[in-house]
Amino acid sequence: MHIFLEKPTLTKCPKCGNFILPHTVCPFCGYYKGRQVIDVLAKLSKKEKKEREKEMKMKEKAEKKKPLDLKELSHKQVQGARF
Repeated sequence: MHIFLEKPTLTKCPKCGNFILPHTVCPFCGYYKGRQVIDVLAKLSKKEKKEREKEMKMKEKAEKKKPLDLKELSHKQVQGARF
């Protein structure tokens, strides 16, 4: 019983946020170490290209959200509280 499978170690792509193997080019956005290595949108049709660009923009916006300050945080807690 000394033969077993291990989970692969995955890292998060800094550009798009998808989980990938370390030291590999991201197959979703084509970036490696902050540089675009592969143009993943070149081989897609127009419809697929628009969808992929939209997904990438949404993920970038989600990651760039600034953390809430104390005033906004307390305001959110008051709105979410049920009395």
